[in-house]
Formats: sequence, structure tokens, C-alpha cells
Amino acid sequence: MNPLPLERFSVSAPIGIFDSGLGGLSILSAIRALLPDESLYFCADSRYAPYGEREVEFIVQRAFALSAWLLEQSAKALVVACNTATAQVIEALRARFAVPVVGVEPGIKPAAALSVSRVAGVLATASTLHSQRFRQLLAAHGRDCQFILQPGYGLVEAIERGDLDSPGLLKLLERYLTPMLAAGADTLALGCTHYSFLTAVILKISGKQMQLIDTATAVARQVARVLDMHNRRAPANATPRLCFYSTGDGQPQQRLLPALLGIHAQVECVRIPNIPSHTDAVFTKPVAS
Repeated sequence: MNPLPLERFSVSAPIGIFDSGLGGLSILSAIRALLPDESLYFCADSRYAPYGEREVEFIVQRAFALSAWLLEQSAKALVVACNTATAQVIEALRARFAVPVVGVEPGIKPAAALSVSRVAGVLATASTLHSQRFRQLLAAHGRDCQFILQPGYGLVEAIERGDLDSPGLLKLLERYLTPMLAAGADTLALGCTHYSFLTAVILKISGKQMQLIDTATAVARQVARVLDMHNRRAPANATPRLCFYSTGDGQPQQRLLPALLGIHAQVECVRIPNIPSHTDAVFTKPVAS
């Protein structure tokens, strides 16, 4: 397999971003703030959200299918704005596709570095916490810090239906965070991009005891670095496009865009069938610079 060089992709081509649902909008927001001239195409795989308790092979197939579809839209880079998908499939995507692929992962390293009590919490999906990639992160950066790992069952579903501050959500978060607080945790790594939208509620529960670690800005900086590395930054006089897609009916995303990002935009519904992860196809669509 001989992937086409990245230089064959237009500097004005979009950055493709995907997540299992709406959580990746937090990553889009950070990229948009740092790289305002870039066009961004965001695809929420809402038909199959959440990924957190899905089988690994299913997550792999969806990640390949969404990546291929975004490359068919001429994306010059891919952002896997989902901790679960990053943990399970990021290396396979990088090996298969011709463009840079940037992922997200829980901020274990910064949480360990910032913790004074040497006790930190991680709130993530069960799939992320059980992944080999997460275990490697923990082994590499968390040796001298006690990490309390908590699967966030029910949180993604709440956010997907627009529940960001209900009494039920507050009670659920209290159940997850209280043991961490009791153990003296002074940092909390948010290991799912959806959880960024729960910051206000989490701070309401934890008060000033815990510092939140959200890696969205770090992901945006990495996107900027890889574009600069390949000289693929959009020109300053570009007219950026912001496009939203959903494999579901798109209504939750369209309804929540104003609340989550302050954006009023149409969401196009698309059908993206699975493709075998072992396919030999190279999904690239070069366009003139």
C-alpha cells in the first residue's frame, strides 16, 4: 500500500472530526478557537452512541467507516474526538490512512503532575478504562500517584439528550465523585470528551477541592503542530466552513449546538455503513492546492 502524500491535499481542505456523539464538540470548540481560519467538518455517530460499552470490533469498524467518509469529503487531517475510539483504534487508523490522525486521551500525566495529595480521579467510559492504551498511560505516568478510576455510566446518554444539570444528573455525579473526594483526590481527569460539558456541575459538587484536567486545548495544539509540520495550515484570508453531520436524526445535535457552542447551524443526516477494518483500500481524495 502506497498512501498518497499529504501535500496532495489542499491547504484549504477541512479538518475532519468525529465522535460517537456530541462530546467531540468540545474538541471542535478548542480547535476553532486556536485555528479560526480552518474549515471544520464534524460528524457525530449518534446512531450508535455511546461507544463506551460497545464491543471493540464494532468501535474499530465505526472508526474506519467515519474516517473513510471524512476523507471522501477531502479532509486533510482527522481528529478522533473520542477517548474510547482513540484507546481502541488510533494506531490502526494512523497505519492505514494517508493524513495525520490526532486522538484524545485522559490527562493522566498532567493530573499526576498537578496533584499535591498524590490522589487523583479519572472519570471515563468503561471501554477506555479497560483498554491497553489506558493501562500504558497509567503505567508510564501514574506510578507515584493513586488513581481512582470511575466509569461514567449514564453520563454520555444524559448529555446526548441535552441533560446537563438536572437533579438526576447531579445525583449520579455525586455518586461517582464522593468516593474520590473522601479519598482526598485533588485532581480529576475527564476521560471522555462528553464530560467537558459537565464541568459546571462537577465543580458545584467538588467545590475547590479538585482541579479538572480537560485535554481539549492540548488536542487543538497538536492539530496545529501537525498542520505546521506538513505546511498544511489554511491561509489567513480563507473563508472557513463549519459543517455538522450526524448518522442519527440530527435533531439533538442541532438543538444543542446553541447551548453548547453558541452556534446556530444545520445538521445534515448521513448514512455511513461499516467497512471491514482489514480492507486494503486507501481512502484519500487529493484536490488541487
